[in-house]
Amino acid sequence: MIRDAHKSVQKLDIYDEERPIGVQIFGAELDSMMKAAEIVEAAQPEILDINYGCPVQKVVCKLAGAGILKDIPKMVALTEAVVKSTRLPVTVKTRLGWDHSSIFIEEVAERLQDVGIQALSIHARTRSQMYKGEADWSWIAKVKNNPRIHIPIFGNGDIDSPQKAVAYRNRYEVDGIMIGRASIGYPWIFREIKHYVRTGELLPPPSTEERVAAARQHLQSAIGWKGRKLGILETRRHYANYFRGLPGIKEFRKELVTLEQEELILEVLHQIETRFAGYSWEAVALEV
Repeated sequence: MIRDAHKSVQKLDIYDEERPIGVQIFGAELDSMMKAAEIVEAAQPEILDINYGCPVQKVVCKLAGAGILKDIPKMVALTEAVVKSTRLPVTVKTRLGWDHSSIFIEEVAERLQDVGIQALSIHARTRSQMYKGEADWSWIAKVKNNPRIHIPIFGNGDIDSPQKAVAYRNRYEVDGIMIGRASIGYPWIFREIKHYVRTGELLPPPSTEERVAAARQHLQSAIGWKGRKLGILETRRHYANYFRGLPGIKEFRKELVTLEQEELILEVLHQIETRFAGYSWEAVALEV
């Protein structure tokens, strides 16, 4: 972002229909983080979020993302500097710790609150776990129930259904739930959770027509945003999620991830819509 890279700057284009919106930054150098915060503030999002949770090696090796969990004092100092450098509310997303021998999330939550963050999201895994094993939300509950903590605490990890979202919110008394991987290729999870919270009832899963419409919009938006070649390439990995569990989808998926012309991909999507029109997704939802 601070090098004015086109892809990063482009992400700061904010449209009214997207609000409220937060922009998340990561880094490990004080000057860079403060400059990034200044650039983000100029884009006028509602929130500036700092990512101290990303576990991927290319980020961690620079002591950014979850890498900074190896140096808590630096994490606190960076956060304080960002808070002081911007008028935006600053929030943080992090993990329990670097590994199970260094889970300091209770101390981290207090110290980050003390330097001025407005909310904390906690992924209930360590960096060493990556995305494996079960998320341990008992640590999130300890943070939330700490009498010194007064900022909102959001829980993250393993929430993939409306029932689980409500159960975890009630059991661990968090202020909210963060949804990550479960929404990839299945954006309907948000409306399903909201409906379940309001009514206690489960919505039927999205129809074939809705899934095709989402995949089509995803492809066309990606092309419009990133150009034909990159838009087509980056959308390929999402088709499996849009149509997961659909019998016979394998033959179509092979085409979707190899075709290079938009019109041909749209034709395959139309074939899926036609062949599986009226298909009952309830059985698939139960199996998944």
